[in-house]
Amino acid sequence: MYVGEQAKHHHRPFYEAVIAEAKERGLAGATVYKGILSYGMSGTVHTTKILELSQSLPIVIEIMDTEERIEEFLPTVERLAAESGTHVHVTLEEVRSTVILPEK
Repeated sequence: MYVGEQAKHHHRPFYEAVIAEAKERGLAGATVYKGILSYGMSGTVHTTKILELSQSLPIVIEIMDTEERIEEFLPTVERLAAESGTHVHVTLEEVRSTVILPEK
């Protein structure tokens, strides 16, 4: 999911609300990333280098679980977005997971 850094859900960051809901529902894992440089449809560049635009950086919320569990969670994301008036861009990707362990 992609959302703006300033997005709020009941006075807390939107990404915190999403992560809390995912954890409560027992999804396998989640990570939040903060972008340092971006642009969107408007063409405006957002970067940490320009002080006045530094609050408009992108946040990426990544949640991993089975396809079925993710599909079940999407209505929760839609509800949170609707409650907060936040525009959220959702991408779904199939991931091949491999665990690499160090040799002993």
